[in-house]
Amino acid sequence: MTMNEHKKWLENAREVLDIEQASIAAVSAALDDDFCRAVQSILQLDGRLVVVGMGKSGIIAQKIAATFASTGTPAFFVHAAEAQHGDLGMITRQDAVLAFSHSGETAEVIGLLPVMKRMGIPLIAVTGKADSTLAEFADMLLHVDVSREACPMNLAPTASTTAALALGDALAVVVLQQRGFSPDDFAQFHPAGSLGKKLMRVEDVMHKGAALPMVSDSSPLKDAIVVMSSHRLGVTGIERDGELVGCLTDGDLRRILETGNLDLAGPVSGLMHCQPRTITASHLASEAVCMMEDNKITTLFVRDDGGKVVGIVHLHDLLQAGEL
Repeated sequence: MTMNEHKKWLENAREVLDIEQASIAAVSAALDDDFCRAVQSILQLDGRLVVVGMGKSGIIAQKIAATFASTGTPAFFVHAAEAQHGDLGMITRQDAVLAFSHSGETAEVIGLLPVMKRMGIPLIAVTGKADSTLAEFADMLLHVDVSREACPMNLAPTASTTAALALGDALAVVVLQQRGFSPDDFAQFHPAGSLGKKLMRVEDVMHKGAALPMVSDSSPLKDAIVVMSSHRLGVTGIERDGELVGCLTDGDLRRILETGNLDLAGPVSGLMHCQPRTITASHLASEAVCMMEDNKITTLFVRDDGGKVVGIVHLHDLLQAGEL
């Protein structure tokens, strides 16, 4: 391999990217009222969005179905060929169909059109041919007007599939925005993996109820040590009339022991920290991590929106949840 060869490869790669970028720009410029009608049709669905396709377009259709399903729109992919051999029964009159076919003449997709028309199902077509059979049957046409593929022979689906994918993403994102889809909603649909972890709330990992270590400010030090030991969080909260007024940590106990002035019968209020760090239950768990790091602590007491202490979160809890 020579430097000239490497240079040529990079030039070829940049040419491909330029062509695909231009294809997306062309699709963006071609957007019209049919896109808005498609958004409205999906928002008004009583059923599900059925996404169909074949070949490379089918692969794009699968991805778009997954994007819709994960962002609040019930959706699934149906292979156009399988639909003609029984899977058509998965589609109901309450559904809408989003069909991908760059040529607009894919036999397996075209074969489904008469049935869809008889059922009165709204049809959204994503195609590169505005005069194709699919486009003529469609209630809404999303035109992927790509002048050339990135393939040097202008044959392999490249720019056209990239543009179709981007258009499908645009449709899904506009729909989710109109639904008011929030980070909380996203977390509900992504409970596992990195997405769910990034959106995890403090309330999802905190200790609460009987697992919350608390004593009264009039309690003797001995009682505070017992509570701290039984809960194994290295800290106990101290309350007065139901309000958090302080805390005592195992580090505090070590320092008291070093002074030789340990009075187990003395009130814990004379030894406590008066301003324990807190966080609200609705904060992201990642925000709790940042607060702990900034203050060089390992626990935070958790308040509800009214200021009442409802839990405690430990650094180990966040570690096990995958926040570190």
